[in-house]
Amino acid sequence: MQDFSGRHLGLLYLSSGLLVMTQVQGHPNSFGQASLTPSLIKTRHEGLKAEGSLFMLEGAPFLIIAGTIHYFRVPREYWRDRLLKLQACGFNTVTTYVPWNLHEPKRNQYHFTQNLDLQYVVFIMMASQVGLWVILCPGPYIGGDLDLGGLPSWLLQDPNMKLRTTYKGFTKAMNHYFDQLIPRMKPLQFKKGGPIIAVQIENEYGSYNMDKRYLQYVKKALVTRGIEVLLMTADGGRELSGGHLNKVLSTLHMKDISKKTYETLSSIQGHSPILMMVYTANSPDVWGLPRSILDSHMLMKHIDEMLHLQFSINFYMFHGGTNFGFMGGAKLSDFFFPVVTSYDYGGLLTENGDYTPEYFTFQEFFNSNTELPKIKLPESQPKVAYKPLTATHFISLWDIVPHLGEPFRSVKPVNMENLNVNDGSGQSYGYVLYETVIFSGGFLTSRNHVQDRGQVFLDKKFMGILDHTNNQVIIPRKNGYKDYMTLSILVENQGRLASGKNINKERKGLTGDIYLNNSPLRKFKIISLEMSVNFVKRDIPNIWKPAIYRPEFQGPAFFLAFMNVFSHPKDTFLKLKGWTKGVVFINGQNLGRYWNIGPQETLYLPAPWLRPGTNEIILFEEIKPGLQIQFSDRPELGVIA
Repeated sequence: MQDFSGRHLGLLYLSSGLLVMTQVQGHPNSFGQASLTPSLIKTRHEGLKAEGSLFMLEGAPFLIIAGTIHYFRVPREYWRDRLLKLQACGFNTVTTYVPWNLHEPKRNQYHFTQNLDLQYVVFIMMASQVGLWVILCPGPYIGGDLDLGGLPSWLLQDPNMKLRTTYKGFTKAMNHYFDQLIPRMKPLQFKKGGPIIAVQIENEYGSYNMDKRYLQYVKKALVTRGIEVLLMTADGGRELSGGHLNKVLSTLHMKDISKKTYETLSSIQGHSPILMMVYTANSPDVWGLPRSILDSHMLMKHIDEMLHLQFSINFYMFHGGTNFGFMGGAKLSDFFFPVVTSYDYGGLLTENGDYTPEYFTFQEFFNSNTELPKIKLPESQPKVAYKPLTATHFISLWDIVPHLGEPFRSVKPVNMENLNVNDGSGQSYGYVLYETVIFSGGFLTSRNHVQDRGQVFLDKKFMGILDHTNNQVIIPRKNGYKDYMTLSILVENQGRLASGKNINKERKGLTGDIYLNNSPLRKFKIISLEMSVNFVKRDIPNIWKPAIYRPEFQGPAFFLAFMNVFSHPKDTFLKLKGWTKGVVFINGQNLGRYWNIGPQETLYLPAPWLRPGTNEIILFEEIKPGLQIQFSDRPELGVIA
């Protein structure tokens, strides 16, 4: 059998069941290529090309050894540190995705600054400065375990929306976004002196494949705006044909790899180099299940096999980072599983950027097989366990609602995306409070119209949960002198699905009628609780009350604590033992979700988010608060499966 590099191969089943090609003869001792860094390239005429079985960069053989870092999951102040560590490990390329939903959170309002500044002098050029090439994945859909796979939720205001197709409502919005994004990327391409050597079209479209014209449409949208570097698609083995484009390089995601995979790849694009565009070390952790972790020995065996066969690789993730705020999405298998706040992902760097044992294993391997110069390793950021804190004040949700402005009123429930907020772009994240009046008790049923988790209250008293697994709550019959009761349902968006054909249905809040004794409820007051920075920092009267802990106290409520930091702040980890479920804000920034069902037990708090002196911590606790806010100098991400 002949492989794609022209050497005679046999087949080898690894212990994981993975079928790869392995050499029968002529096994090289090294990857056999010179170091080609941005600073050493003197001409800029040809760029990256696929020629026969090899990648060529400016006419010289080039093996892509890439690692994925998502700039939006890493504090901007640490970008250089993470990129230096990637280069020091022996990688020559960084791959990064571009999340549409973060760059255009409101329709026609674009963010390309601060932690989203990926252009000119910041993330991409920073990669070039430390000696790395860049593979850019601009989408429009990127997956990445993000809410709606990185697509903005306001697209779903259209009831007929068909995401990731040539449906006019989608392509019109995509074109407006690309008009803003691509001109920023165009000057950073290889031939213009920048580090971008390749651009990926969409992401794993073969598994979606809802419109045969769509990938060609995205390709044209990129090319007509000036993208001229090597274009590629990326799919799993079974989906290669559905995600392939003529004259575009097909690359592989490390799943469903078999002899048939390589035969399919050969049939659709002939003799070509192989790029394992996503060599997945792990899968994201989800709330309620044990932590997953990679088998480092099997990982090393796979990498050794592939690189000695001259397969190029992209390690997903080299450094995962954190799902700060509400950016994390959800998975759907047998059940709905929201992704945890940590995106540690079993990368070669931990969530907070520390070296792992696997990092040094790979560094030694790459250094013994490449001609990359050895550089001094950057030091890890110092960490500290600050003294425990006690919340000093609290505000019940019921006390703050009257100060949030006039509620929306609707005969029927309105889903989160269609609320008249954010200049007409609807609500993307957080919570929505729905209230109506009822005159008797009985069976309250959701018929799957609660997306994703609704706490039910009767006259502010907790009654139960409506979610993906429970569709009914019993409401007590009225008693006493009151003729009516106030029914409140606090609905949380736990993360829209990041992938799959069901993403078109991923509207949140109450997405249809709620029934009491089989009769639909009517006349709702609706309060948006998006939990954005502006929401937390809004001016409200001083209605904080002393937070005297009482065992019978129930949320939902906001709790306030003050953290004093002397001299230079250091990285730390919040440990909310005794607290139940909610969200943490540090100086107005959303650190992410916590939940006592695990597996994650600590939240990463980067030093740049702290300031010398007094820091404000606000917790929105949904159910029952703990006694203290504790800190640790190390992450605790849960028991391994």
